Amino acid sequence: MVQPKRPTSAMSAACDERPEPVQSAEHPSRTVRGRAGAGEPRPRFGTLTVPKASDVLAAEVRERILSGEFTEGMALPPERQLVEQTGLSRATVREALRILEVERLLEIRPGRGGGAFVHRPGRESLADTVRLVIRGQRIRLEDLHETREAIEPACAALAARRRTDADLAELDDAHADLVAAGEDIQRFLRANIHWHNAVARAGENELLIGFMSALSQSIHAATNIEQFMDADIRKLTARAHARITEAIRDRDSEAAMRRMTRHVCGFARAAAEVDRRDGVELTDPEN
Repeated sequence: MVQPKRPTSAMSAACDERPEPVQSAEHPSRTVRGRAGAGEPRPRFGTLTVPKASDVLAAEVRERILSGEFTEGMALPPERQLVEQTGLSRATVREALRILEVERLLEIRPGRGGGAFVHRPGRESLADTVRLVIRGQRIRLEDLHETREAIEPACAALAARRRTDADLAELDDAHADLVAAGEDIQRFLRANIHWHNAVARAGENELLIGFMSALSQSIHAATNIEQFMDADIRKLTARAHARITEAIRDRDSEAAMRRMTRHVCGFARAAAEVDRRDGVELTDPEN
């Protein structure tokens, strides 16, 4: 069959640039079009975000640290070798290392024998993060007291089950310091925090220890009320600590939990009557 001649006008030639339909080898009755027909919707793509190379490298090293493949104190290859092994620029490798240093997953040591060394996160990392949340969100005193009521009875129960002779000695030392503080309110408050943290450490739960360490500054701020910390309150606090320590010594977890609950809840109610602050300002209890 003779095909008709193609049109020779410019417009006709432009229209005829569209490829001829081609029969599908698999289904001869069907045709495959080279482009969407008129009126057919075309696919759309959203904006793609490509991660920075430094973020990709930092993510890989982070995962290998957290998975345990890179152990505590392990030295990463020197910067020059990291550049060669990854194919990234020196600036990109340095940025990735800085990201992990800020996250405290690496310790960068300068000078001869220095380099990047693995530092696996511990309770201090958790404590620092919780402190930032407390400061950044300006946590209300009510929230602080609710957190103590949720955490500290569990700490006391665990301490009763897991305490050692060294734990009991630390509790006794903190209690003796609290009693000996007398009219020195700041010494009393420091001893109070020492005792509460010692209870958490005796429970041997790293998460609870980290939370209590972070809460210490807020507890200090919440209890540093001159008109509240009178002789009667200090006497009641010392008595409560002694009874909780007794339950921990006797490995009576139920009594330790019950007495700690009564202690922190009673303190929260009493403090709320004289303290109308909306939030807490963090102070260093060690100073």
